Amino acid sequence: MIGTGLIGASAALAAKRAGRTEVVGYDPEAPALVSAVERGAVDTRAGSLDEAVAEAELAVVAAPVAQLAAQVRAVLEASPEGCTVTDVGSTKVGVCSAALGSGRFVGGHPVCGSEARGAEHASAELFDGATWFLTPLAATEPERYRLVHGFVSSLGATPIAVDPVAHDRLVALTSHLPHALANLLVNQAGANRIDGHDPLAAAGGSLRDMTRVAGANPRIWIDIFLDNAGPMREALGEHRKQLDRLEQALESGDAGFLAKWIGEAAGNRQRVLADAYPDPGALQQLRVHVPDRPGVLAGITQALGAERINIEDFELQHMSPDRGGTLTVLITGEDEARRAAKLLEAQGYGVVVAPVLGEQ
Repeated sequence: MIGTGLIGASAALAAKRAGRTEVVGYDPEAPALVSAVERGAVDTRAGSLDEAVAEAELAVVAAPVAQLAAQVRAVLEASPEGCTVTDVGSTKVGVCSAALGSGRFVGGHPVCGSEARGAEHASAELFDGATWFLTPLAATEPERYRLVHGFVSSLGATPIAVDPVAHDRLVALTSHLPHALANLLVNQAGANRIDGHDPLAAAGGSLRDMTRVAGANPRIWIDIFLDNAGPMREALGEHRKQLDRLEQALESGDAGFLAKWIGEAAGNRQRVLADAYPDPGALQQLRVHVPDRPGVLAGITQALGAERINIEDFELQHMSPDRGGTLTVLITGEDEARRAAKLLEAQGYGVVVAPVLGEQ
């Protein structure tokens, strides 16, 4: 394991859970490696890159995007011919080019993560059910690809092969663009006052939901934006065209366009939810106003559990210590949702029930 931050250490823990015999770790930042050993992710600390890969069957490079290409080249140069090399970077064109056509390299990108950083927060369950893109090249030796594919599967993830260029265009649209737009939206709201009112002070759930990832770790995201600048510009250009169409519809009062536009969004959102829930069309959301005091969330989940009402998911939006917050609980089935609402209302909570999809 080359790089022992959150992703690297989590991969090591998952590998050990899957029965890998030994994980050797190396990190140029000594404290990170110490944390990985203390967390139980690394069995043997290597004092150098050469030492780490000397007898490796598989080398996993988990370095920041800006350093990834150089690290992959270094690992390929230092490792023996029997060692297969992969990485976990979120962009692929640059690092695949850096491999210089080596048949031993298979690019990789686990689509998962956490707001936490560092090996101390690593978890063997991080990859369970996650998509893990693999970007084999024409020169990639089949047995190397099979090895990485099997490794990824053993960690609980689902490996999906994709061309490196297609990968970077895909994540530009589904990951990098949302991060950029979250920053743009929250900065636009934060830079304006309307008749003396601060938009951020009046922000509702919509703004909070859309800007959850705003301000994400700049050490990571500056490198991602710059490394994937071409596909990002392409995605932003298409987004600009979509905004122009919306602006034209508003100017002309085109209700037909707006109805079709919203309907398409509902269908596309259902496709997104279908991957997470067995029956997204039946999902109901309970919006529960909760006070800011210890034990409230535990009391609600225990009360619903005691009545065998299954919670598909939940999220808390905190407003202030005085105003408390809104707990959104997802439950499958209108009857079950109404039963849950009645139970919580009997305990004194204000509850609003609405379908996740459709009219709300």
